[in-house]
Amino acid sequence: MEVNDSSVFEKMAISGHQNLFFCQDKAVSLQAIVAIHDTTLGPAIGGVRMLPYESLTDAVDDALRLSEAITYKASLAGLNLGGGSAIIIGNHRTEKTEVLMRRFGKFIEGLNGNFIASTDIGTTQKDLEYMLSETDYVVGLPASLNGGGDTTIFAARGVFYGIKAAIKELYGDDGLAGRKIAVQGVGGVGEQLVAMLRAENARVYVSDMTEERKMKIAAKYKAEPITYSTSFELDADVYAPCALGGTVNPETVPRMRCRIIAGSANNQLKEVGETNRLLKERDILYTPDFLINAGALISCYSELEGYGNERTEALIKNIYNATRHVIQKSIEDDITTHEAAKQLAEKRIFDIKKIK
Repeated sequence: MEVNDSSVFEKMAISGHQNLFFCQDKAVSLQAIVAIHDTTLGPAIGGVRMLPYESLTDAVDDALRLSEAITYKASLAGLNLGGGSAIIIGNHRTEKTEVLMRRFGKFIEGLNGNFIASTDIGTTQKDLEYMLSETDYVVGLPASLNGGGDTTIFAARGVFYGIKAAIKELYGDDGLAGRKIAVQGVGGVGEQLVAMLRAENARVYVSDMTEERKMKIAAKYKAEPITYSTSFELDADVYAPCALGGTVNPETVPRMRCRIIAGSANNQLKEVGETNRLLKERDILYTPDFLINAGALISCYSELEGYGNERTEALIKNIYNATRHVIQKSIEDDITTHEAAKQLAEKRIFDIKKIK
């Protein structure tokens, strides 16, 4: 694996990243990266993602992109946290071991609290337990370890409030009964979202890369199964991407027939500038992912601060108001919702810098 040193520094300069740390330990086959974007609001927090990247450049790019999104996510949610991300290069199904995760925990410990780790694609709460043997800088632990427990319910609830806010802005009423909503990806977060939508009598269409999973969720919640690869083409009120990022792009947007895009997947927009232009042309309302998928992050913040369920729910419910604020700003300033959300997040960071 190779990465161009100068290009990395250029990317960090453009995005405003503070640090990029690398760790290699051949004894346990560990290759890991931690990116820290901005710590104005507080210590950087981020998930630990374990995937077999094709190149080191791909892994670095993912770490930089994810950590920047966490900065905006934390700022918009009103949390005193910065943005970070961790990458372990490898196949989590075949290469992940206790010793690997514990050695990674020692790596995190060496960052002296500047980065707090949680779960992401390829890691679980059990992995956090292994890391906890070597460092206290982990969050999202199971309830048995005085943690906040499963974060998927909180992540889904944030998206649920984001959908209701977008429906309110578009139709004047946030009721979901009879609204057609296509949920792409029904893993942990997707399933929870389907349950919430069906509880309000929305007409829900589900898809998943795993056919068996799709049919199981469809039957369980009386939803309608549709094809995963073309689920964004459904004539629906809402397209909710809850699996992989990049599904909203210059190739897919011209084929979309939805009015709203609101889901839990990270980095939904590919080729941001061109995609935003196409969304605006087609009058499709996009609720930025780093705005409405903050529920899991809020849960982790509550765990760190020792908040109870009531405070956690209040913070997550505020996603509704924050989403409406972003949409209204985009209309008033004639900018995209993506740009409006970024401006609001950056303004809070700029303002807090004044008192630091």
